[in-house]
Amino acid sequence: MMQIAQNSVVAIAYTLTDDNGTVIDTSAGGEPLVYLHGARNIIPGLENALAGKAIGDKLQVTIAPVDGYGEYDAQMVQSVPRQMFAGVDNIEVGMQFQAQTDHGIQVVTIAAVEGDEVTVDGNHPLAGVQLNFDVEVMSIRAATEEELAHGHVHGPDGHHHH
Repeated sequence: MMQIAQNSVVAIAYTLTDDNGTVIDTSAGGEPLVYLHGARNIIPGLENALAGKAIGDKLQVTIAPVDGYGEYDAQMVQSVPRQMFAGVDNIEVGMQFQAQTDHGIQVVTIAAVEGDEVTVDGNHPLAGVQLNFDVEVMSIRAATEEELAHGHVHGPDGHHHH
């Protein structure tokens, strides 16, 4: 009986909800999520909970922000002039942009727009959120050497880097 361990390629069916029971993300109606175990392809709290599980196992996992997308950091919220969004006619709350920062490319979400001031939030949308996963293990296989070298799973027909 294969168990999930370092370098397993695992397919999971999952539904992710917040503490109000609102569905944040789910594989229902689509393909399961396939990931390389031990390569930090998924958040640490979920990876830890799946270790040692077998095909057909079902689990419910509650993950604190520290083991998910991190705590909410108020310092990642800042106000910038609208001119920074040259070429964007209509800036609305909830829109996401890629910003170049000292730490590389970062996704920021528009939190507020007031006149010429735009408030952007660099936190992950799920930062500070407790995550509740309902997971079923669908399949487990050993990773190929190529997958191990690249640190992620390759699709059925291979996966080409550009």
